Amino acid sequence: MLSGLIPSSFEKMTSLLSINVSYNQLVGRIPTNKAFQNLSFNAFKNNKDLCGNVSGLQACDSSGTSKSNAMDKHKVVITIILSLLGVLFLILASAGVFFIFYRKKMDVKEDQEEIQKDLFCVWNYDGNIVYEDIIEATENFSPRHCIGSGGYGSVYKAELSTGQVVAVKILHPLEDGAGLGPKAFLDEISALSEVCHRNIVRLYGFCLHARHSFIISEYLERGNLSKVLGDIEDAVKLDWVRRINIIKGLANAFSYLHHDCSPPIVHRDISSSNILIDLEYEALVSDFGTARFLKPDSSNWTELAGTYGYIAPKLGHTMRVTEKCDMYSFGVLTA
Repeated sequence: MLSGLIPSSFEKMTSLLSINVSYNQLVGRIPTNKAFQNLSFNAFKNNKDLCGNVSGLQACDSSGTSKSNAMDKHKVVITIILSLLGVLFLILASAGVFFIFYRKKMDVKEDQEEIQKDLFCVWNYDGNIVYEDIIEATENFSPRHCIGSGGYGSVYKAELSTGQVVAVKILHPLEDGAGLGPKAFLDEISALSEVCHRNIVRLYGFCLHARHSFIISEYLERGNLSKVLGDIEDAVKLDWVRRINIIKGLANAFSYLHHDCSPPIVHRDISSSNILIDLEYEALVSDFGTARFLKPDSSNWTELAGTYGYIAPKLGHTMRVTEKCDMYSFGVLTA
């Protein structure tokens, strides 16, 4: 059974003499050639809705009441609706992408504002007052406030008069030109004060005093990774998900130091003692006492520095600092 419109191509069939399309489901206007116009109503009867200039069929008027014109208009309407829906989809998709990027940008801005809000910095206050506050909080660096010690200094926990808890690393005295001189010390601190990454301990400030030289930084409750792994209770809580998260965080921190800082910074002393863990078991890199800046206009030759077992063997032969020194230590740490 045939349905729909009679194809307009039938009008071009000049050799067609006769045709019978009765008892079908045809609609619309019949062709205007002689083969159709000379047919009787019997050739068209029992169809759905045919029209034309044949006795017995309804006439096709110019107002568009014919099925042919109605279906053409229907197709146009569908095309317009689909086009509008496509444009609407593109607008919504673009708005969604814009919102995602905007939300990420706002999150970064909020994080930075939170950091600034919480920032304690020695050079924002009267130096004498801050120095006295640190001395009082640590009871003149009493051993009972000491939470760690290394080759370059000892770290103390200090609760300031504001209620904020910070870590104070007091550097060993500079004797006979050993260690960092005052200018190099200030240059190093100034550069590190620009470092800002969620997996790097925040530097709050420093004090260069005749009696004491110390650095004030963020205090992490759980201590270093070596301490966490050595504590049975903490080690059990440090499951594989958290350990992988620690590795990812450290990888992001070193990528930032090596590729996003200008000039690049090489830590040179990556070990479990210099990785601090917060309450959420997030890892933060600390202790930049041996860090070096890879300046393209200066030599990167150096003395041997770092923790035994974590130092790259090649450094002992070449004494040349590169990012690969950190990557070797990172590999030892995660092995």
